[in-house]
Amino acid sequence: MLTVIICTYNRAKYIGALLESIAANDLDKKAYEVVLVDNNCTDNTREICEAFASAHKDVQFRYAVEPEQGLSAARNKGIREAKGDLIVYVDDDALVDPHYLRDYVEWFAAHPQTMACGGPIEPLYETEEPKWMTPYTKALLTAWMNYGDKVREYPKGRYPGGGNAAYRKEVFDKVGLFNTALGRKGGNLMGSEEKDIFDKMHAQGMQVLYLPTPILHHCIPQTKLEKDYFDRLTLQIGISERQRTLAIGKAKYFKRLFSEFIKWCGTLALMGLYTISFHPMKGWKLILFRRNVTRGLLGLARQ
Repeated sequence: MLTVIICTYNRAKYIGALLESIAANDLDKKAYEVVLVDNNCTDNTREICEAFASAHKDVQFRYAVEPEQGLSAARNKGIREAKGDLIVYVDDDALVDPHYLRDYVEWFAAHPQTMACGGPIEPLYETEEPKWMTPYTKALLTAWMNYGDKVREYPKGRYPGGGNAAYRKEVFDKVGLFNTALGRKGGNLMGSEEKDIFDKMHAQGMQVLYLPTPILHHCIPQTKLEKDYFDRLTLQIGISERQRTLAIGKAKYFKRLFSEFIKWCGTLALMGLYTISFHPMKGWKLILFRRNVTRGLLGLARQ
């Protein structure tokens, strides 16, 4: 069985449409269950979910509550609640294609060596894409991810997006649960909890693949394209990476600092290219992105 886990915090605006898109999937309803983890919602999420469950009695749906605030704690609650031997995490502000669930189930059934996989994440803008957007800022702000139309390993240093990731449940028996010191908590934009899991999987030689067909469409409101969100998110990336690497050891942290230096070299080169091609704002956004990450990584910014 497949367990779809949706961790949510005050996303009543999107949750009903997401659940309907899952119910519209062409996988037999007996082959999957949906576990929604309410992480202390104060809106009408519960009422929307109850209405969904009443209207779709053929969908195996369960509503769970995780009182410990934080995405990692909610994800761990979903794992403990899951009855399936396969787990798919779906973001609470997204929509999925009609064959989404079947694509994951069929791949895992045919490829027992695959321990985890992920698919493309495409932005669904509520307004329009800003003129300063680049593939790099697009991935940052919208979680956009697309590595083509072929099954492949992820590029070095890359891994499935947390909002569209599937695992064999046994993975968590082998590498442990999500680190609750990492990941978003309420309005806090901390991250790196997925990277922590995939680093542990890679250390044990587990196969993680990109699949081109289970596509997730991520809803992007105007607020995610504004300066305040950009600054908070990029600072938290650096803070999260500082915490994650120092928890492993100083050698890991200094290795990450060296990686940041390399990233700066690439950022400055891109700034030059965008400037001579008459798109300086695209380059400037990348400079701001890198500056904020570095500040967080060096411990120069508060959470």
